[in-house]
Amino acid sequence: MQSQKKYAQKLSLEFFPPRTDQGMEKLKTVIKEIGAMQPEYMSVTYGAGGSTQEKTLETVRFIQTQTEFQAAPHLTCIGATQESVMALLEQYDALGVKRIVALRGDLPSGMMDPGEFKYASDLIAFIRQQKGDTFHLEIAAYPETHPQARNCAIGLKWFKHKVDQGADSAITQYFYNFDSYRYFIDNCEKHGIDLPIIPGIMPITNYENLLRFSQSCGAEVPRWLRCRLESFEDDKEGLLAFGRDVVTELCQQLLDAGAPGLHFYSMNNTEPTLQIAQSLRLRQD
Repeated sequence: MQSQKKYAQKLSLEFFPPRTDQGMEKLKTVIKEIGAMQPEYMSVTYGAGGSTQEKTLETVRFIQTQTEFQAAPHLTCIGATQESVMALLEQYDALGVKRIVALRGDLPSGMMDPGEFKYASDLIAFIRQQKGDTFHLEIAAYPETHPQARNCAIGLKWFKHKVDQGADSAITQYFYNFDSYRYFIDNCEKHGIDLPIIPGIMPITNYENLLRFSQSCGAEVPRWLRCRLESFEDDKEGLLAFGRDVVTELCQQLLDAGAPGLHFYSMNNTEPTLQIAQSLRLRQD
């Protein structure tokens, strides 16, 4: 992991756009509280096929204009057209957005036509062609390989293809096995992939939700971890404390090994992420 050590270690956060006014008010409070971490940016997810797209823009606008932080909207290309992507890019540019998380997105149930962009690499190439270096482009990485790749070699091949289209950095799917990240970085280096690859971090707050979400996105919950989480049964406080210790230790391993920061999937909550950050030796400039 030598090549990753040359990058500054930074924190970043991810939120999803609330669907209700009440949810938006809660998120505003979370942003204010969790801002104590002094994140480099706050990313906002974006649903394919129009499910949360307007709410994403609303949330990005709030972060960008009403807080001291930089917003980084997710932009998925499934179901999009060149015209719709350009319209969003122009809006984000006008808001002063400097970073975009460029993704393929999932094909919604019943949608047969993915639109004018089939892969994230197509979206990245289009943004670079149309907007040059206006935006810092983040892409997704999968240390445990992409859930739709037949094997790790094919997954790495397509990751490199995304990088070659003009990506600036990558954020990984969350994981709980340090070696999965270390081996992924080593493999990237062997294949000439040289850009910051920031580990995605998922705090553990609910066992059933974690299993369900992990099954849908292809992230592995190691057997030892599942067994320990199951043992807490109705002891929510015990589970939270154990989960916090496990994830904090993983984060420290990553930072000690030279990972270029941490990207927290906050799930629009303050305490789990903030407590982990406060336990780490990482300090923002």
